[in-house]
Amino acid sequence: MRWQVHSEKTLYADAWLDVRVADVELPDGRHLDHRLVRTAPGAAAVVTDERERVLLIWRHRFITDSWGWEIPMGAVEEGEMPQAAAAREVEEETGWRPGPLRPLLTVQPSSGISDSLHYVYRGESATYVGPPSDAWEAERVAWLPLSGIRKLIDNGEIVCGTALSALLYVLLDRLPSMGTAADRTMPFDPTRPILLRDIPGLDL
Repeated sequence: MRWQVHSEKTLYADAWLDVRVADVELPDGRHLDHRLVRTAPGAAAVVTDERERVLLIWRHRFITDSWGWEIPMGAVEEGEMPQAAAAREVEEETGWRPGPLRPLLTVQPSSGISDSLHYVYRGESATYVGPPSDAWEAERVAWLPLSGIRKLIDNGEIVCGTALSALLYVLLDRLPSMGTAADRTMPFDPTRPILLRDIPGLDL
């Protein structure tokens, strides 16, 4: 049941976003005015080290008046490649320069109201280059164990949709290589639902 868009009109626009109203026709023929927000894409990275820790920032979000751990993330600038933007954001927000980044996933965290698209990359090393240039972004920067991510989520300390998606994806991506030698000899069944408690070493 596809919705048909007959027109869009800008209500407000600036360098960051474009707030619009769309004339949308529903499958049953009814029309409605639907508000939406169009934005430039964002880029982020999940960076880990040899000790199975992930690089996160602790920051306050005034819109929701909440504190939480997030992966470094920001807007892709005009003419910039998303991968380069992700590397730049990591360094600016944390003071760590990531090693090679590879694509991890893309996320549309609010597709019911916005076309915001986040490109998330994966890195497995980083070099400290000095204090973050965007120090105002975060209260603190820390390397936290991947095994403790579930506990942080349960405690409401990770609430950002993109960070949640990316971190859980990394945990599931690591599933076949985790656990004892006996665990690793068992075939991985992609048709079986995965539960977080199935991941060896994950604190629940």
